[in-house]
Amino acid sequence: MPPIEDHPLRYQLVNELHARPFPTMQSPCTVVYLAIKQPSEAVHRDRTQDIRHLIALLDRHGAAHPKPGATHHTTPLGRHTLKWEQHTEFVTYTLYTDGVSSRAFDPTDFDVFPSDWLDTAPGQRVTSVMVRVVPMPDQEVLQSSLKEWFVPESLAVSKVLDDSAMIAGDFRIDSAGHMRFAVFVADGTGSQRTGRIVQRIGEIETYRAMSMLGFSRARGLAPSIGALDAHLSEMMVQMTGATVPAEQTLSQLLTVSAELEAMAARASFRFGATGAYDALVNQRIALLREDRHEGFQTFAEFMLRRFEPAMRTVKSTEARIVTLADRARRAGELLRTRVDVERSAQNQALLESMDRRADLALRLQHTVEGLSVVAISYYAVSLASYALYPLTELLSLSKGVLTAALTVPVVLLVWFAVRQVRKRLH
Repeated sequence: MPPIEDHPLRYQLVNELHARPFPTMQSPCTVVYLAIKQPSEAVHRDRTQDIRHLIALLDRHGAAHPKPGATHHTTPLGRHTLKWEQHTEFVTYTLYTDGVSSRAFDPTDFDVFPSDWLDTAPGQRVTSVMVRVVPMPDQEVLQSSLKEWFVPESLAVSKVLDDSAMIAGDFRIDSAGHMRFAVFVADGTGSQRTGRIVQRIGEIETYRAMSMLGFSRARGLAPSIGALDAHLSEMMVQMTGATVPAEQTLSQLLTVSAELEAMAARASFRFGATGAYDALVNQRIALLREDRHEGFQTFAEFMLRRFEPAMRTVKSTEARIVTLADRARRAGELLRTRVDVERSAQNQALLESMDRRADLALRLQHTVEGLSVVAISYYAVSLASYALYPLTELLSLSKGVLTAALTVPVVLLVWFAVRQVRKRLH
């Protein structure tokens, strides 16, 4: 029996499930992370530029190139290990190496990304992160490190993955331009679990940064939305008071509706992406299975207090645009109905006026017809009289009597003839 034929995408789709393995990291180690995004039309960017920029970094160290069409690549890069990933809107570079510098979060650790190479990046930095991974110290050293490395007011600390490690970060940009996170690894935690924790931190920070792009868009749209809302309310008052012609109000309303639809179209992708990134942030935090450490806030609590209000603003702005568009649409329908009614009334009045004019024309026609009978009869009687004058002597009648005798039958004949003509025309 011949083997069953496979779908041409079967192996490709199965391999996609294993395409982005977690890095394996030993404690202690230093991790630097970079996310780059084009400022506009990032979804439709030329992705070959991402590959060329990656290859430029690989060639500096003689490292292997990615396969054609690859969206991820992992390779040694000198004493570091590089993990590169290409996403829908951005690309990420993760470089990690064994050991930590004597100075915590030393900016020189980021020099593994050469400055001239960064200058040629096909986009802009969305976020850059430095992660210091060290063994779990005693309580006194831990408290001292947290106080020295982070801003206490926004510091979030939590135990993760069943006390496998403790993570800490204040979500602030330091003087070197990087975010700082620390991972304190408990004894017995494997390198794969450590790698998963570090990758989750990078994902949380990247998706948080991408989500805030939607908040920036919402805040930028707020003045325009407020102005359109006020203008729409003013037009609704005009509709109620009927102080402005309906056609003029309808024209203004269509302009507002078009602006709202254009605004919704321009913002729909960013707002949709923000919702997706927001969900990913919460999902990645949930996967860490946080437990509280002493009185510190967890990452989830930090996001609830600092991040979720921004996301609610985005959702509120999106809903407000939809609501205004619906209001404008309903108002437009009401105005169109009003305009149609007014036009129907105008048409009715026009028809009545035409009826009156037609009635007057008919009456005038009857009058003209009567005058026509008189005029024709006059000329007919005259002609008949002239024709019959020679008979006056034979009949011993005067001309006046003959004319009088001819008048009635001639008038009747003329009236009958005109009536027959009118019947034929109708």
